[in-house]
Amino acid sequence: MRIMGPDEVVFGVDDVEASRTFLVDFGLEEQRQADGSLRFAALDGTAIRIHHREAQGLPAPLPTANSLRQTVWGVEDQAALDTIAEELSRDREVRALPGGGIGCQDDAGFEIAFQVTVRRQLDLPPERINSPGAAPGRGANQIGADETAPALPRTLSHVVYFTPDMERMQRFYIDRLGFVVTDHFTNTGPFLRPQANDDHHVLFLLQTPDYMQGLEHVAFHMQGPSELMLAGTRMINKGYESFWGPGKHKFGSNWFWYFNSPMGVHVEYDADMDKHDERWTAREAPSNAETSQLFLFQSTSKWAPMGGPPPGNRK
Repeated sequence: MRIMGPDEVVFGVDDVEASRTFLVDFGLEEQRQADGSLRFAALDGTAIRIHHREAQGLPAPLPTANSLRQTVWGVEDQAALDTIAEELSRDREVRALPGGGIGCQDDAGFEIAFQVTVRRQLDLPPERINSPGAAPGRGANQIGADETAPALPRTLSHVVYFTPDMERMQRFYIDRLGFVVTDHFTNTGPFLRPQANDDHHVLFLLQTPDYMQGLEHVAFHMQGPSELMLAGTRMINKGYESFWGPGKHKFGSNWFWYFNSPMGVHVEYDADMDKHDERWTAREAPSNAETSQLFLFQSTSKWAPMGGPPPGNRK
């Protein structure tokens, strides 16, 4: 199953304007759609789409208060889409969607869809660093600290589900859609990647009670750690509330910074995720503070470790 990753995550929200403002401030490009929805795209075309929760034509809500309505998976080509449609039609209704995609429910009741991917191939520079003993990433007189630099999400990285039946859901994505377990938190859930994407994970599952079912967070890849820190600092300065971060995960090795959003879910900047292939052996660890993060910073208002310059030196 040649699935590339998540193309789009669809929400039905209470406050469209607050959600719109958050996503624009997050760095996504607003694209108004003919059906009245608002689409907010990363540089490669992957996106978040929001509707008012009472909008006509939306997939049915989950039995919880979560605002997630649908996750749209991008596939490599029409042949991959046809293969998925044939496989899933064996035991569930698979609906034809406008634009040529297909939709259904997974085994845990989440609405999912598949389409030939909208992802555009990016040709953008990486973050450049200078490391002793290696050729300089930045040459002479090239400055690495620019507070005016753009900090724009490049691609929709991954989604994380709260699910009351993690084992059943895991089996669906592995057995029916060909996902692979990269790593696993004991009694919590797996990090999963599809066949056509070598990121450490595009999907993570968390075992929860029934009343928590829904999307926990959606994440976007940034250029690198510096851009992630710049974007996150701008969100803090605009008054948004940091949920977790900035920091660096152990499984995946990616930098992270999560923010509370008006959609009722967390939205994450991430950067520098590990890549894996068939030679990788999955690891397992208990889920706790020590295993979930290599280190964690906290955003503070202090100018320096001692609280800023002496009063006589303030300007």
